[in-house]
Amino acid sequence: MKELKPIKEGKVREIYDNGDSLIMVATDRISCFDVILNNVVTKKGTVLTQMSKFWFDLTEDILPNHMISVDVKDMPEYFQQEKFDGNSMMCRKLQMLPLECIVRGYITGSGWASYQKTGKVCGIELPEGLQESDKLPEPIYTPSTKAEIGDHDENISFEQSIDHLEKYYPGKGKEYAEKLRDYTIALYKKCAEYALSKGIIIADTKFEFGLDEQGNIVIGDEMLTPDSSRFWPAEGYEPGHGQPSFDKQFARDWLKANPDNDWTLPQEIVDKSIEKYLQSYEMLTGKKLLEK
Repeated sequence: MKELKPIKEGKVREIYDNGDSLIMVATDRISCFDVILNNVVTKKGTVLTQMSKFWFDLTEDILPNHMISVDVKDMPEYFQQEKFDGNSMMCRKLQMLPLECIVRGYITGSGWASYQKTGKVCGIELPEGLQESDKLPEPIYTPSTKAEIGDHDENISFEQSIDHLEKYYPGKGKEYAEKLRDYTIALYKKCAEYALSKGIIIADTKFEFGLDEQGNIVIGDEMLTPDSSRFWPAEGYEPGHGQPSFDKQFARDWLKANPDNDWTLPQEIVDKSIEKYLQSYEMLTGKKLLEK
């Protein structure tokens, strides 16, 4: 069996070319502040892949997604090794659109910082008197450009997103920008409502979309994982300060508090991180990881 090499490696994902499809593997690497840490978070990749599958299945009525299968038996022999089982997804090839489609239902993070300075987030005027972590009257769409690795993504307004898409797809900028905005908000509303019924607030998230061979917009990449979203426990939620979360916040907080960390976390912080990932998966799906 010959070893296959990924055609693209991100901070956490590896992508393999499988002829007319791709195989995306979510590794157990963890990155914070755009740096890959020296730790491995066991089963994290499986949580990310299985959670994306759950949301792709839930939202097929809104628009199609790129998932073909998460069963390694459907993939080439090389992927039928234990290290690929559960964390690999075979996907359709898409022409990815050059935007990160961010939607915010609550005010936090960089959105909160911007609101404190200007009363706006990405050019969108918000009501006065909001507190940190408040729910917004309506979810807002705040796209950003996708930067090359090493650069930072740039937040842009909806109007700028039209111009940005127009550069790549002359004559289609406005149509694509409007569809991306509308899909992003529709996906968020459905999933946030579902998550809330399971005890999780989705404060914000980002989606990525691509075009299939017929030119239809399809959702790709990952969907509503703790790596691409802010998940908060609904129990104990109170505006006015930051909220505890189900994501990498544990790891980020420890790194900030220990500046001479050498990008290595103590095992207890790694264990707490995976516990949070598993807890969010079980709350949302009602199942243990990889339980049939």
